[in-house]
Amino acid sequence: MTAFHLIRCQFLIPFADVCDEIGAPTEALLSKLRLPVSLEEKANHYIPILLAVRFAETAQRSQGITDIGFQAARRLQFCHLSERLRTAIRFSPTLFVALQQLCKWASFEDTALGAWLERDDNRVRICTKLAGTSNVPHPEHSHWLQNVMSMHVVRQFAGPDWVPATMAFEGRYEPSPETRSVWGNTRFMSNQSASWIDVPVSMLDLPNLASETPASHDDEAGPDGHEIVSAIKLMLPSYLDDKIPTVAEIAEMAGISIRSFQRKLSNAGVSYSDLLDRVRFENASKLLRGTDAKIIDVAFSSGYTDPAHFTRAFRRFTGVTPREFRGKWKSQLVTPQ
Repeated sequence: MTAFHLIRCQFLIPFADVCDEIGAPTEALLSKLRLPVSLEEKANHYIPILLAVRFAETAQRSQGITDIGFQAARRLQFCHLSERLRTAIRFSPTLFVALQQLCKWASFEDTALGAWLERDDNRVRICTKLAGTSNVPHPEHSHWLQNVMSMHVVRQFAGPDWVPATMAFEGRYEPSPETRSVWGNTRFMSNQSASWIDVPVSMLDLPNLASETPASHDDEAGPDGHEIVSAIKLMLPSYLDDKIPTVAEIAEMAGISIRSFQRKLSNAGVSYSDLLDRVRFENASKLLRGTDAKIIDVAFSSGYTDPAHFTRAFRRFTGVTPREFRGKWKSQLVTPQ
């Protein structure tokens, strides 16, 4: 049985906006291809990806639009990603963890989308690929969205002006001169095995800059999920080198039941173990950057009784060992002569 691949309506909206801005018969084009006309109301609903790509190509050809994929991708923002993916990124302490979450949850944006990371010397490629669309003409429309989606995840850590040094596409596609002028410092590549952008390995341990507050849907009395997350993050460092409170003890301190406590955390998109891991990492990274404490002492001060476990956990957050992390920060503090 042939797979039936779907994409969120949200990713068709930028293409429709491009058409609306030039006065194209957008609704007629959507209706002709049996696509919803009220896209904004159905942003989180799913539609067949083949029809979405066909709409983009039909609009580009019939309306004489140059690089519609690029123009649509420029309208894409981080807030347009699915709530599940945004939540996962929001609670990722480093870029490395966020990219792992992107790979894990990419299929929530597009059921045919796969994502993975590849190391290439001193850079990491964020690769994406659509399954079952090899015969679709002009797949670069989708590839633009995929690459820019990855770019917005990186920007949550590197800042809003960050652009990749290289952007690659699967098919035989060459951006127009107008497109290249907008991305003047980016090198474009085509005929790749997947679409990808690259980031320096040195950026993987960048901390999260996101400030978006997750909405709480828990109507029970007491502090909401976000307030509890903030409170726990402030409180836990006091207990890391002693007896770390259990879930039951934290719930008791907050004056709510264990079930209510776990539900509030779930509404905020995080678990207690996630929070504890993040607090341990943040404490350890602060000590590694700001003190000369021995690695084993940093481990104990961050709530790890086994230094080997500490090293494995730290690598999951940054992609490097604690010693390598400290070496990088010390090298950045050396003033050139």
